[in-house]
Amino acid sequence: MPETIIKIDLTQSPYDNDKVHNRWHPDIPMVAWVKPGEDFIVETYDWTGGFIQNNDSADDVRDIDLTIVHFLSGPIGVEGAEPGDLLVVDLLDVGAKPDSLWGFNGFFSKKNGGGFLTDHFPEAQKSIWDIKGMYTHSRHIPGVEFAGLIHPGLIGCLPDRKLLDTWNERETGLIATAPDRVPPLACPPCAPTAHMGRMSGEARDQAATEGARTVPPREHGGNCDIKDLSRGSRIYFPVYVPGGGLSMGDLHFSQGDGEITFCGAIEMAGWLHLRVEVIKDGVAKYGIKNPIFKPSPVTPHYNDYLIFEGISVDEWGKQHYLDVHIAYRQACLNAIEYLTKFGYSKAQAYSILGTAPVQGHISGVVDIPNACATLWLPTEIFDFDIRPTAAGPVKFVSGGVDIPLSPDLD
Repeated sequence: MPETIIKIDLTQSPYDNDKVHNRWHPDIPMVAWVKPGEDFIVETYDWTGGFIQNNDSADDVRDIDLTIVHFLSGPIGVEGAEPGDLLVVDLLDVGAKPDSLWGFNGFFSKKNGGGFLTDHFPEAQKSIWDIKGMYTHSRHIPGVEFAGLIHPGLIGCLPDRKLLDTWNERETGLIATAPDRVPPLACPPCAPTAHMGRMSGEARDQAATEGARTVPPREHGGNCDIKDLSRGSRIYFPVYVPGGGLSMGDLHFSQGDGEITFCGAIEMAGWLHLRVEVIKDGVAKYGIKNPIFKPSPVTPHYNDYLIFEGISVDEWGKQHYLDVHIAYRQACLNAIEYLTKFGYSKAQAYSILGTAPVQGHISGVVDIPNACATLWLPTEIFDFDIRPTAAGPVKFVSGGVDIPLSPDLD
């Protein structure tokens, strides 16, 4: 059996585990070292470190301090890895912790992070999903069940000092263009809630003031939320610091393309079985700027989809020029409206799109002025037929427990 080099006790605060951190900084010490060719197991918290609970209240989603996230296991050093190399990571397997066979999906309050459709869903809500082997269902969303594709939403290597400074400069510059925006344009460093792993003393305190938040994806990988990066995937990461400093977390049982609910996918605690190799000077050899990866050969197999189109005209009728973000938002809103005709609330429909294995596609970016994006919704995940018929939709969904809602507090 491979060695578990990072263990997680879900009854313990992640701040009390020195093999965990929640910021990116080149000086965070490695917590374990492995050799190229070795395989090993890493356990992880859910991205909130256990703040979100398995209950029928969304108060925890409303009240969470988002400066605490994400809690990552690592960093792990790989012997011989040097800046300019590629770190090759094989994701051999991934799963839920046996003592935590459930996950959650949520919408953050617009006042506390928001999300892709925050103007339509401005208040905190969540749904709980039970894990039964490879399948999941939710007491909050009746009539739907699907196979999961477990994956790390967040995995990447430590930045060097130059890259860290670049991140902080460009993101604080973006914030300065609209400093009072709600939600904000980016997430600046936040020292009070920083967990810097095994750093201590003045060095730790200084690093906490400049450590990059883990919210966005960047050149090193990070929070990319790619649902097809699952068991059987191979990822090639640029190395910036000696040893690479591989860290990971934010496991998802299942997710739709785009993770549109932001507290998105089905968030869970779990474990990863990994193997590492090093390609010397791989960054220059292959012209790598951002990580590249091979997708999982194991994916939920659905054959029938309803495909919803969206164009770059927003819901208020404003024309945008080839804006794929707007187009995908319209495709999502069109799918949500459609699902309400079968008895789902809009929140339930939104949660389905964030958690089920829906596909998102950029379908056209050349026909001015409208980009076209599409959302592919698998019909086979439903207990009833959602395809249009001459008879019209029948409201199959009724009763049950709706998604908990917590009104914003002033």
